Amino acid sequence: MQTYGVIGAIVVLGLLGLLGAFALNKALTITYSTPDKLKTYESGVDPVGEGWAQVHIRYYLFAYLYVIFAVDAVYLFPWATVFASVGVASLIEMFVFLAFVTVGLLYAYRKGVLSWT
Repeated sequence: MQTYGVIGAIVVLGLLGLLGAFALNKALTITYSTPDKLKTYESGVDPVGEGWAQVHIRYYLFAYLYVIFAVDAVYLFPWATVFASVGVASLIEMFVFLAFVTVGLLYAYRKGVLSWT
């Protein structure tokens, strides 16, 4: 139980330090609220019109392609480093995974997303 007490004391001291830092920041910060500071501002452009805009479906397909390649890299590189120790079952599973990735790429190709390459 003594070890848990030490851990609890460290957690409490850490939280007190965090809250103290936030309180010190709040106490030392000087703010002047003006209408210009309270206005919404994003990417260097003043807001005009409504805050809702339609996005072309092509951008969702680009995101889909990114996910395909990111997931592919996340699983293939570590798998390739330990391939010798995991066996034949892992090889079969990786081919199933690559089949799914290929289906995703074929879908993107048929939708015309890859026409810019």
